Amino acid sequence: MALDTRAKNTSKVGTLWGSTIGKKAAMAVTGIIMVAYLVAHMAGNLKIFSGPDDFNDYSHFLRTIGSPMVPYGGVLWILRIILLVSVVVHIVAAVQLSRRGIRGRAWRKGSRSRGDYLTFTMRSGGVVLGLFVVWHLLDLTLLVVNTNAQAGHPYENVVATFSSWYGNAIYLAALLALGFHLRHGIWSAVQTLGAGTESRDRALKVIANSVAIVITVGFMAVPISVMTGVVSLYA
Repeated sequence: MALDTRAKNTSKVGTLWGSTIGKKAAMAVTGIIMVAYLVAHMAGNLKIFSGPDDFNDYSHFLRTIGSPMVPYGGVLWILRIILLVSVVVHIVAAVQLSRRGIRGRAWRKGSRSRGDYLTFTMRSGGVVLGLFVVWHLLDLTLLVVNTNAQAGHPYENVVATFSSWYGNAIYLAALLALGFHLRHGIWSAVQTLGAGTESRDRALKVIANSVAIVITVGFMAVPISVMTGVVSLYA
């Protein structure tokens, strides 16, 4: 009986995932998880304005959450795994929905519609962000591409990254793509989860735009501050 119940539940999940609405719902939920992560990550990044000691202490704190019950970096790795699963599910659902759209689209003559351009922007933005995540991990997590990086010195590593023209160019371009992606993504997630109504649409659009702007500007503040000397190794 227990096996039958588990089989039925698995079948329901598979059916939901196989449907268009199920994939859109998966994208909405994972998108919300990633937005929550971005807000927390942005808030942590802004501690760099408190100076190297506070920023490095914050980085150390992230790795000692739950200590001594949890191994060093344990909670951080759990959060990374949740984020990774969310990213993978989000990308897979997006790719599969895109393929369905291509197969089911009736090709139209004349100019492209606004929806076509919006879809292209979201897809291309998603590719840019995916490549950026790889760069970001190699740069400030694995310390591979950052030639001046030193393990255990996060403040100094951030300053080193944004002291190079290419580091700033890559991050600022990716953050612009992030802003456009968030602007439409948050709005779409709200609609998919059924929170949008005719009376709420205007307010929800303002909220989506505001969240996208705050996150984008918040992240941009760090590289721009390093470029202008507001944040430096001598802070």
